[in-house]
Amino acid sequence: MMGWIALLVLVAASLAGLRLLGVRGAPLTAAAAALCLGASGYALQGRPDVPSAPATGSASHMAIPLTAARQAFFGQFTSAESWLKMSEALARAGNQQDAAGILENAVRRYPGDAQLWVGLGNALVDQAGGLTPPAEFAYRRAAEVAPGNPAGMFFYGVALARSGDPADAVALWKSILAGAPPKASWRPLIESGIAALTVPPQAGS
Repeated sequence: MMGWIALLVLVAASLAGLRLLGVRGAPLTAAAAALCLGASGYALQGRPDVPSAPATGSASHMAIPLTAARQAFFGQFTSAESWLKMSEALARAGNQQDAAGILENAVRRYPGDAQLWVGLGNALVDQAGGLTPPAEFAYRRAAEVAPGNPAGMFFYGVALARSGDPADAVALWKSILAGAPPKASWRPLIESGIAALTVPPQAGS
């Protein structure tokens, strides 16, 4: 059940991120269709009902695209994008180990780049199929190097939800909103995540 909830969070976050980036009309509809298609593929091939476990190989877990949500916090055109695109391409090919490895190299070269730390955390979660101490360190490091940007803690919450801990994810996101400016551009993204995790369960689920 937690796997499906986490997938819902990711779809909602991606759509909210696209809206924050100015995508409207037909492109947004196409993006929504693509996300639904991806979710359908995950439903057919993935096993979201299976508890998280350490990865046994580079292709043990499916990578979940978080590009639009990440760009809602950092923008589309940053110095980190080339590293992140290479990592995401490797992840799409099923090579999560190298996807994480390329970002480990990146943060060694640019330890003050919060976006790279966020990307590394996401890649490590994909690789392991859940939150791990190295991923948690990456998210916290992102928060430390960019204290005014809540991206690190937002994606830490996503990782918590993916790992079967939605209550802590919601509590974390609510704490972010409590101290956020009322008109912060990323507020709808976090609010979408909270709404997705607090939907009452359907009967028989």
